[in-house]
Amino acid sequence: MTKETRYAEASMEAMYRIFTVPEAPGSTLGKIDQKLSQNIAGFLQEHIVAVEKDLEELQKDFSDSEIPEKPIFVSDQADFLMDKLVAQSVHTASPSFIGHMTSALPYFMLPLSRIMIALNQNLVKIETSKAFTPMERQVLGMIHRLIYQQSDEFYAKWMHEPGHSLGSFCSGGTIANITALWVARNGRFDKDPKQGFTGIQRLGLYGALKHFGYNGAAILVSERGHYSLGKAADVLGIGRDSLISIKADANNKIDMRELKTRVEQLRREKIAIIAMVGVAGTSETGNVDPLDQMADLAAEIGCHFHVDAAWGGPTLFSGKYAHILKGIERADSVTIDAHKQMYVPMGAGMVIFKRPSLVSSIEHHADYIIRKGSRDLGAYTLEGSRPGIAMLLHSGLKIIGRAGYEILIEQGIEKAKAFADMIRQEPEFELVTEPELNILTYRYMPAFVRAKLSTATPVEVDQIHEVLNRLTKRIQKNQRARGKSFVSRTTLTPEAWDRRRTVVFRVVLANPLTSHDILRDVLAEQKHIASTNACEQCMQELHALCDDRPLRAHAV
Repeated sequence: MTKETRYAEASMEAMYRIFTVPEAPGSTLGKIDQKLSQNIAGFLQEHIVAVEKDLEELQKDFSDSEIPEKPIFVSDQADFLMDKLVAQSVHTASPSFIGHMTSALPYFMLPLSRIMIALNQNLVKIETSKAFTPMERQVLGMIHRLIYQQSDEFYAKWMHEPGHSLGSFCSGGTIANITALWVARNGRFDKDPKQGFTGIQRLGLYGALKHFGYNGAAILVSERGHYSLGKAADVLGIGRDSLISIKADANNKIDMRELKTRVEQLRREKIAIIAMVGVAGTSETGNVDPLDQMADLAAEIGCHFHVDAAWGGPTLFSGKYAHILKGIERADSVTIDAHKQMYVPMGAGMVIFKRPSLVSSIEHHADYIIRKGSRDLGAYTLEGSRPGIAMLLHSGLKIIGRAGYEILIEQGIEKAKAFADMIRQEPEFELVTEPELNILTYRYMPAFVRAKLSTATPVEVDQIHEVLNRLTKRIQKNQRARGKSFVSRTTLTPEAWDRRRTVVFRVVLANPLTSHDILRDVLAEQKHIASTNACEQCMQELHALCDDRPLRAHAV
């Protein structure tokens, strides 16, 4: 039965009340606040319903486009949110939610977030942020030091220097990557006043290419590069076709031989190479490009070297595994997402610049707010108004510390290795990509299919792969709908299978609460699903293909 909506009278007195008087402890909102304060994990476990509900059914609760004329009561809205929103939200903090890059949060992030929200600071300008601005500059300095390891004197000079910045906070890796490539583009076409070129900022990309005699511009990245780089190519005016995708090798790292070939080709064609992007932790497989070799090539041709380390950057905290990112310290800019492996709530991306003067190429000012020569960070950000989320990373860096982050990073990598071993020991699974960091991919492959593939013709391999791809999709969708655990899926083109399109399960192991027992349960559930009616048709087709019986018709 639908609860009847109660309305209140809109008045100045009522407006004053909602800005000044908190809800009573016994109200719905009061109870929520108390439960969240006492036990956030317990609250989520109790209120987030794991079983998937059809999206079209959910849409019915959010189908009214008319704004209510009269205010409703706060508790009624809280009841609605609990029933219709919270109950159908994704339990990203669950230790069995291992399919994406969102994880559990430290308990202290919730009360500290309340402080941030209550203060409602705007980091575009010191006048709306005061102490938050030097704090954000300090955090950028800490992350800069993690990457570049400059001297005490360097940070004493540049961390708070007006007209300079060691980086920018933003809403996530997409904006960070766009900002880095914006800096790269503007720096590539620097002002040439003697020849009448006032800069790309004023004359645009067409004017810059015309002035310097280029036929176009390009950005180079592995085929495993994040989709945000395509957005950057679009926004910056070079076009998505000029984001040059370089094939990945058998280990999902950029193929250096092809990269060098494409660089030579572009230079012959008089195409300006704006930037070369190395990936430190690909979204699909977690692999890291050969950053040192890429830095050598970027230095040789004189282009900006950017590293997208949105996922893998915090590996630098680990004394044991930091070497995987060797060469990142040579990058001109680096993207890191604090809301991934630094366990900060969503909306905390950063781009860090090796040289504090690099941001001058994108500097913007306005007389009424961000004046030239001020310490305002809004002069160097794509976004204008921004929350003070650096406060939460500042707290994480202090409360967790370098040693704490080292433990978190290393347990994730070692857990991924342990899970890879579990998969290898299961005759019904195939490990597709080995974990270099803490992401791996695999798929369900019965032993009789594996035996057939070892002797199958290319045509037979194609047929079997097509069925395995559909089987993987069905297992993944069914497991998600059951609500006990979640792994994601993606499509790769492994060299081991002659670059055939291969649908795989993708697992991300960053949650410190995920145990080995949970991982064993994930595999057990997938095996069980493969034996149910949901997968019966695919299994029959595989038996037919592997036993050389006629292939039965199947629904697409």
